[in-house]
Amino acid sequence: MFDFTALELARIQFAFTVGFHIIFPTITIGLASYLVVLEALWLARRNDVYQKLYHFWSKIFAVNFAMGVVSGIVMAYEFGTNWSGFSKFAGGVTGPLLTYEVLTAFFLEAGFLGVMLFGWNKVGPSLHMFATTMVAVGTLISTTWILASNSWMQTPQGYAIVDGRIVPTDWLAVIFNPSFPYRLVHMTLAAYLSTALFVSASGAFHLLRGNDTPAVRKMFSMALWLLLFVAPLQIVVGDAHGLNTLKHQPAKIAAIEGHWENDPKETSLPLIAFGIPDMQAEETKYSIEIPYLGSLILTHTLRGKIPGLKEFAPEDRPNSTIIFFTFRVMVGLGMAMLLLGAGGLLLRWRGRLFTYRPFLIFSVLMGPAGLIAVLAGWMTTEIGRQPWVVYGIMRTKDAVSGQSVIALSVTLVAFILIYFFVFGIGISFMLKMVARGPDKYGTEKPPQEPGQVRRPARPLSATPDDIDPAPRLEREDV
Repeated sequence: MFDFTALELARIQFAFTVGFHIIFPTITIGLASYLVVLEALWLARRNDVYQKLYHFWSKIFAVNFAMGVVSGIVMAYEFGTNWSGFSKFAGGVTGPLLTYEVLTAFFLEAGFLGVMLFGWNKVGPSLHMFATTMVAVGTLISTTWILASNSWMQTPQGYAIVDGRIVPTDWLAVIFNPSFPYRLVHMTLAAYLSTALFVSASGAFHLLRGNDTPAVRKMFSMALWLLLFVAPLQIVVGDAHGLNTLKHQPAKIAAIEGHWENDPKETSLPLIAFGIPDMQAEETKYSIEIPYLGSLILTHTLRGKIPGLKEFAPEDRPNSTIIFFTFRVMVGLGMAMLLLGAGGLLLRWRGRLFTYRPFLIFSVLMGPAGLIAVLAGWMTTEIGRQPWVVYGIMRTKDAVSGQSVIALSVTLVAFILIYFFVFGIGISFMLKMVARGPDKYGTEKPPQEPGQVRRPARPLSATPDDIDPAPRLEREDV
């Protein structure tokens, strides 16, 4: 297929499936925590606006959660079908970590999800709040185990190689590997930012359509408050994550910066704001440089330097041409998020938050920005790890299964067609629900207090009085 090798097709197929999948857990993580906040505010204030928003976003959460589960199952099979070399070599570490995720997180989410979605009128308010909290905790636990596994592949430790296979020797060292804390916080904040942008875009969309209701105003306002505080925090965490990556994966940082070699005549490192890295010519063409800024960002000094790509063997260099741009997409969108949060604060102070159309249009356009930034960030991380599947230990070419080019081409095309059809319908349905708005969903009765009757004493006493009686059958109709 287009002269790709089996290795390249396997990588493209996994990148496509994981890229599609990551969209859904990102929104799931953020929405689950948002639902906890909404229900807690409703319990504290008994304001029907919070209850209405809870029921509105819980329905969207349910659809998104289902698509995340379905898309995630495929990747588990791909480890065996396309990456059996990796599974054989590193399965002693990644297998248990993914198993812990299922046992501690997925079962927790699945166990309480039914109570959360369908138990509003069947359990007391405390139990329902507990169920919602457990679902949110489950999403965070799931994030923890997945990030522990992936971070170990980036910065492996706590292992030994026995008979050509990795054997864990220290599980605490495996889980709490050097990049894990930074990547866990960075991804969790990214999920919150993505959800805040999704919610704010929904609110702005309805405000632009004239649907100016208390519920719409409340969700728009809450989302912008979250953006205002989390966007700057994400920049700080991202900076710390970058310094950690420079320490453990210097080739990745050099590729991100398009930095090939240090000029002995220069005592500082400029930041290449734009350019086109050329892997063959070993240079970044058409570069636009900002003096000293590279040193300031990467070393927090005005005179610091980092290793250049030429200091690494050609076969050990990540593809700078790709991650140079994906990283800048992520950072650029992060700056736009910061601008959106600050703009919201200014308009809130001026009393025009819900009426200033240019800002509302900007909010709608920023709706998918969080998810695009997440995809760009994961591309930067994963492509920047190449040519290693386990950094410094196992090369990607040694991890692939012995599948034929034809088999991988056919399955890749099948995945693309099926994914766009199935998940296209799911995403379309979810967006239609968002377009309806929270005011289309009636306020449901609150969870009943303990001791209240939750079921009728006689089955037929639950039947509404306005139901027409069944027509009496005449003898000739029998």
